[in-house]
Amino acid sequence: MSESALTAVGYDELAALKFVALEGGRTGPVKVSCSGLADRLDASAQTASRRLQRLDEAGYVDRDVVSDGQWVAITEDGEVALHHEYADYRLIFEEEDADSVELTGTVTSGMGEGRHYISLPGYMEQFEDRLGYEPFAGTLNVELDEESVRTRAAMASLDAVPIDGWEDEDRTFGPATCYAATVRHDGEAFDTSHIIVPERTHHDESKAEIIAPEKLRDELDLDDGDEVTIVVEAV
Repeated sequence: MSESALTAVGYDELAALKFVALEGGRTGPVKVSCSGLADRLDASAQTASRRLQRLDEAGYVDRDVVSDGQWVAITEDGEVALHHEYADYRLIFEEEDADSVELTGTVTSGMGEGRHYISLPGYMEQFEDRLGYEPFAGTLNVELDEESVRTRAAMASLDAVPIDGWEDEDRTFGPATCYAATVRHDGEAFDTSHIIVPERTHHDESKAEIIAPEKLRDELDLDDGDEVTIVVEAV
């Protein structure tokens, strides 16, 4: 997604995105008329159409324009934007501990990429310096439940540890962010771990990758399908 597309999406466009979601656009294409959207947004039909166009350009929706309206479906990036809005409203209206976020999910096997990237010297040196430990060569992969996918966006309000991007002779490696976390399972807890969020990743918001100085599967006796709770805390 280009930076220019991102800057075109503001509060007005997010209001249009919310309208599409309320009409059912999260589960598939829904018919949207610019006049109907204009009425909901208290704007002209031309303005409503322009907001949908900006959402399309930003990759937040897919559109199919027909003679009597538009078929609109919310994309994965649009879902992420809605989750962030949801997290902001939770902070406003719910009495939550602003210093922590609790996530729940099930252990799943990863693609093996974590083992390779974590072991690279450009990352490992920063982990040792900024996290205070050398991570086990691999990540614990957790598939978050639906509620936690929505809650996860609140992590952005927590202080975290930045990991800088770097490059070697062959390629450039992107930056990441590490959020301090405690992993709990079956009455046991491991509190020296971090959720790592690469700037570029194949995973969507439903996946969490966790690093720790020990192999968490062994420390907490975890198998695929086991449920874990992750308490993410401000640094």
